[in-house]
Amino acid sequence: MTTFPIIASTLSQKELGEFISEKYQLKEPFDCKLFRTGVNHTYFMSSTHTKYVVRVYCHNWRTKIEIQQELELLNLLKNNNIPVSFPIPDKNGNLIQEINAPEGLRYVVLFTFAEGEKMRFMTNETCSAIGSVMAKIHNITAAKKIDRITYSSDVLLNKAYDYLNLFFSDDLSEMKYIKQITPKISKSFEDADLSENQKGIVHLDIWYDNLSVNKEDEIIIFDFDNCGNGVLILDIAYFCKQLFFIESDKNEYEMKVESFLNGYRKERSLSEEELKLIPEAGASIFVFYLGVQTQRFDWSNIFLTENYLKMFVGRIKNWMEYYHLKEINLTI
Repeated sequence: MTTFPIIASTLSQKELGEFISEKYQLKEPFDCKLFRTGVNHTYFMSSTHTKYVVRVYCHNWRTKIEIQQELELLNLLKNNNIPVSFPIPDKNGNLIQEINAPEGLRYVVLFTFAEGEKMRFMTNETCSAIGSVMAKIHNITAAKKIDRITYSSDVLLNKAYDYLNLFFSDDLSEMKYIKQITPKISKSFEDADLSENQKGIVHLDIWYDNLSVNKEDEIIIFDFDNCGNGVLILDIAYFCKQLFFIESDKNEYEMKVESFLNGYRKERSLSEEELKLIPEAGASIFVFYLGVQTQRFDWSNIFLTENYLKMFVGRIKNWMEYYHLKEINLTI
C-alpha cells in the first residue's frame, strides 16, 4: 500500500534524543521531551546537570543557507559577549543536522538553554535591562547585512496582505483597514531620513516569550529564527507594541517604555526620526506576522479565522489610535 504524502510530521522525542546524544557524544543520560510545535518544533534535552534546546526546522521553512546565517550571527554576538542562546557543534564540528522526515528534509540545531524565567509583567528595571541588551546587539549589527530577508515596507505590508488575501476576502473591513494604512506607513518609512548606521540586522521578535530574565535582571535573548535586514527601530517598535498589550494601564505602559528606551540610550543613541517611526514600525510587524500565520496555516489553522483577524487588526487599530491621540495631545 502506498504511503499517502504529508505536509508536516512531529519527530519522535525518544529517537530524536538518541540521535542527538550520538551526534554530539553527550556523556550523561539525557531525556528528550517535546516542548512546543509551532512555526518550528522545539524539544528540551535534559540531564541531571545540563539542559539543551533542540530546534527542528519545519520542511521548506528555512533554507540551509538561511539557517547558517542565523547561526553565524549568534556566534558573532556570543563572541562579543552578548547574552544569547547559541548553537553547539557536534562531534565533527557541524552546527546543522539533517533528518529525512516523511514530508522531506528537515534541519536540526542544538542550542544552549537560556537560564532564567519568562516574565510577562516586567518591572521598570527589567525593561531597562532589555533595552540595554537590544542596543548592544544593534551596536554590533548596525550597518551589517545578512543573506536573509530584508524587511522593507513591501515585505512587511504588501506581501503579508497577499498571503492574507488567500484566506480572507478584500471585502472584510479588517482587510480594507490594512489596505488603508499600508501606503501611509510605507510613506513614513520612505520619508524617514535614516543613516546606514540606523539600519542593519534585526531580530524582529524580541519580547518576553523570547528572552529569559534572572534575579539580577540579566537578560538572555533567543529564537533568532526571524532575523533579517531592516531599520533597527523595527526591534524597538515591536517590543513597545508587545508591551502596549501587556500593560492595560497606559500610565504603567508609558513608564515602562521610557525605562526600556532609557536602557537602550545608555548603550546607543536614538534619533527623533527613529522615535517617530515607532507607531508605524510596530503596526507593520504585526501585519507581517499575520502573513506568517497564513504561510504556516498547518500550524495556525486552529485560531486563524475571521474572528481572529478582527481581534488582531483591532489591536493594530488601538495601537495606531493611541499614538495618533498622543500626537494630538502633545500639540495642544
